[in-house]
Amino acid sequence: MIVKSEKRERFFRKTDIISRTKKYKNVERILIMKYNFDEYVERRNTKSVKWDGMKEVFGTEDALPMWVADMDFLSPTEVVNALIERAKHGVYGYTLKDEGFYNSFIDWVKKRHNWEIERKWIVATPGVISALSLAILTFTKPSDEIILQPPVYYPFFRVVSGLGRKIVYNPLKFENGRYTIDFDDLERKINGKTKMLILCSPQNPTGRVWTEEELSKLGNICKRNDILIASDEIHADIVYKEYKHTPIASLNDFANNTITFMAPSKTFNVAGLNTAMTIIPNEELLKSFSMMLENMGLGIGNVFGITASQSAYKNGEEWLEALLDYLKENLEFLKSFVAERMPQVKVVEPEGTYLVWMDFRSLNMSDEELRTFMLEKAKVALDDGYIFGPGGSGFQRINIATPRMILKQGLERIENAVKSLKGVER
Repeated sequence: MIVKSEKRERFFRKTDIISRTKKYKNVERILIMKYNFDEYVERRNTKSVKWDGMKEVFGTEDALPMWVADMDFLSPTEVVNALIERAKHGVYGYTLKDEGFYNSFIDWVKKRHNWEIERKWIVATPGVISALSLAILTFTKPSDEIILQPPVYYPFFRVVSGLGRKIVYNPLKFENGRYTIDFDDLERKINGKTKMLILCSPQNPTGRVWTEEELSKLGNICKRNDILIASDEIHADIVYKEYKHTPIASLNDFANNTITFMAPSKTFNVAGLNTAMTIIPNEELLKSFSMMLENMGLGIGNVFGITASQSAYKNGEEWLEALLDYLKENLEFLKSFVAERMPQVKVVEPEGTYLVWMDFRSLNMSDEELRTFMLEKAKVALDDGYIFGPGGSGFQRINIATPRMILKQGLERIENAVKSLKGVER
């Protein structure tokens, strides 16, 4: 059961994670308090996939959900208010995506990522995966090869194979606790049938934020071999301050063979409003993609998604900065907890995203054993590493975009389960 209000206050007083009396001199801490990410928001019985979908996905309802990539935080107040005002109108007919909608996104990308995009490059879609599916249908044929770089966001596998294309794996290298692209392996696997590479940037589940040098090397390989880059940049805004996200299409002349997918969904916790942006600078590619979009009947926008997106990009930056600070504190809390109380478990430190890739290989369990251990012994629901493809076995992905009291509770459950194992070094 989730910690109640009285217990929550005792928890904060005891641990001094958030002091109610301390005078904050740091503006970042003031912002965190202003937006109160420690507040527990009840999500049960709201048709939440993360909370109400536990029985269907995991076969149990008594595990703490720390899996699918949405946040347990309230969206920015400005977004909530904009939705309320729009809902009050009472008529929810077909809705235009006007210049205010597009300009809010253009201004955001320029300010946050130093990429100047043009209005005519942007195609609004219901989501990143649906847009990726359209791109595969538009620019590849059955039996064409598409490169994936596992461990990677698992819906990529379903989309590529489900549309009759062949997956070619270019596994990431894992050395000294950090993932990198294996460029030698990539070049060996490219042939005349290789038509597309799906890039995950920032990378999910490992949390890597690719450097300009890495992106340039990748872009040059794809350009030289006439390979289209489909770049999923949905986590672009969730990057910790030591790092910088660079859209690959903003480098060199890679825009000509790159399709970029972005969305407000991860940034502002509005995934349920089904609104995303596809950026295609190449005029011929843009025309073909837009035609496919219309032929599939996916060009009509969601009235609330349009409203939320425009409000978020226009008014949500202060909230995002506070969120990033809070997520960083959650990450530091997790790292310290694991190092001190579960040293046999290793944390792959993310540079971006609110997802943390955890290495449980020292427990010497099969994939099924580790899944059962987490659900039945630890009573937590994480994303199993093996579903992210080759290189994922023995890992689990945990979502830290949750109040710290829930994060602590989940980590304590895992700790107690690990300590109950015989023969495990403690």
